[in-house]
Amino acid sequence: MADTKVRPQAPHTTPTSTVRPPTSVRLRAWLEGLWHNPTRVIAVLLAVVLAYTVLGPIIAILTDAFRMSTLEAINTDGTPGVFTWDHIQRVFASDASQQVFWTPVGHTAVVGVAATAMAVVFGLSLAMLVARTNIAGRSKLGFLLIIPYMLPSQAFATAWSTVFRNRRTGGALGMMEAIGFTPPDWLAYGPVPISICLALNYFPFAFLLFSNALNKIDVRLIEAAQVLGGRQVHIWVKVLLPLLIPTTMSVLLLTVARTLGTFATPFVLGSPVGYDLLSTSLYASLRSGSTGVAAVLAIVLAAVGIAMVVIDMALIKNWRKFVTVGGKGGGSSELKLRGSRIPLSIYAWVIFVIAAVAPLVVMFLSTITRTPGVLRADNFTLQYWTPGNPESVFGNTAISSAVVNTLVIAGSAAVICGVLGLLVGYVVVRMSGTFLSAFLRQVSFLPYLIPGIAFAAAMLTLFARPRGPVPALYGSIALLVVVMVVTYLPYASRSGISSMMQIGTEPEEAAQVLGAGYWRRLGRIMLPLQKAALLTAIVLPFISGMKELSLVVMLVTPGTETLTTQSLRFLDMGSPHLANATILIIGLVVMVAVLLVQRLAKINIANGLGG
Repeated sequence: MADTKVRPQAPHTTPTSTVRPPTSVRLRAWLEGLWHNPTRVIAVLLAVVLAYTVLGPIIAILTDAFRMSTLEAINTDGTPGVFTWDHIQRVFASDASQQVFWTPVGHTAVVGVAATAMAVVFGLSLAMLVARTNIAGRSKLGFLLIIPYMLPSQAFATAWSTVFRNRRTGGALGMMEAIGFTPPDWLAYGPVPISICLALNYFPFAFLLFSNALNKIDVRLIEAAQVLGGRQVHIWVKVLLPLLIPTTMSVLLLTVARTLGTFATPFVLGSPVGYDLLSTSLYASLRSGSTGVAAVLAIVLAAVGIAMVVIDMALIKNWRKFVTVGGKGGGSSELKLRGSRIPLSIYAWVIFVIAAVAPLVVMFLSTITRTPGVLRADNFTLQYWTPGNPESVFGNTAISSAVVNTLVIAGSAAVICGVLGLLVGYVVVRMSGTFLSAFLRQVSFLPYLIPGIAFAAAMLTLFARPRGPVPALYGSIALLVVVMVVTYLPYASRSGISSMMQIGTEPEEAAQVLGAGYWRRLGRIMLPLQKAALLTAIVLPFISGMKELSLVVMLVTPGTETLTTQSLRFLDMGSPHLANATILIIGLVVMVAVLLVQRLAKINIANGLGG
């Protein structure tokens, strides 16, 4: 009989059932996980806030451009909110289009090209002198030449008007007219003074960019040219200038983009004679109730501004052949000016005096003289600075109210902007490669591409009425704070991202091993490491907020006036001395803030002013 092999049988096992913890336990564990590492929650909250405050205004203004407003519906017996092409037709192809769009476009192009050309010439020549030559006072000029960029844009316009205005439009005498010389209209108003004033305001921006580029050029290139017997003029023309082509294109594009949205200068020097730019045409349309037309103009301004910056980014990517900083080299080399040192030094200092000293002196003189321009002893007075006098700076309640509003708005926006900028930087770097990281990086930068007055129009459209749980903010200080935070977030977020990219994960990981919680790690490790970035992210928005006009001119109401808007009100009221005093207050606060920060934090604010 054959043997039978008995196979051993596996022992019988009873399957174990997985018992899921109760919902309350799982929810508690999930919440505890978020508390210990809530980066994703912070990212989601930031994405929601930025989607509403950045993308929301853009969507709202696009809607307004193709939607019939309530006022238009009343005037035309139409239905509010219905789709319409009327706004597009009115702007581009109607009897009013020449006045509303085409003429302002031509004026904007003329002023933009002229102002940009002058700004580039001044900025490039001064940067080359300060960065690469032995001109007199070189170390001081590096800071002094950025002072015009710290002043409000209307400082130059009101100073020019104080000196050169004539009685064509009535109002107070100008200094030149008071001493017997009547300036012609082309010198008092229109494209010439607008272009000059914009160039004086924006050339420090070009100066900063060119100086940065020149300081990065390998010194060996200059030394090689000198060894080969190259003269100084040849070194500048054949070595330095060709290497600055990418920077020159960037300056050209970005300066044109900045002039598109400027409001104060064309309003002060162009509106009295009907010389409108796109920015003042947009403002006039909004004030007249033509919100649809204003929306179309804002879209045009935004599209051109975005195009300029996108072109600049594309050109930078394609100019790798201009790389001049490698693994060796660096340093600086002075070009000795010899016989030309004195005249070129005079040129640099004269530009500084005209751009920074002269406007301040003119505005101050207008506040201590009864008749502008007359410098006799009996014409000087302190009545405009006497406390208790309602016509003086210290006695005018409108100025004191505007000072409080400006400090509250700019200060609050700066602090919020700085904190948000660091949070965006932290999330973008720590969640690199995710959708949320890319979304926050791009959306936080988007306001930089849109001219200020166009973005203000978009924000006004969004917050003019309640939308779901978000109340209408028009007429409140809260709206001005929100607008400034969103507009200046690109500077703060880029500062936060740059700072976070220099900090590895090792400090946090070490603290985590030692038992430090998420919030303690942020407060005790990350915040101290980012102190300089946080300070920069707060100070730069504060400086910009103090001198901002284009962004707030359409959003202020009685009771929320800022110093910049109040200065325009004084000009309209025929009180140039109060308008100039208001601007002097802004300039004083901004310059004191810059000097204090540079001294206390030992950082160079000038490096961030170019934005």
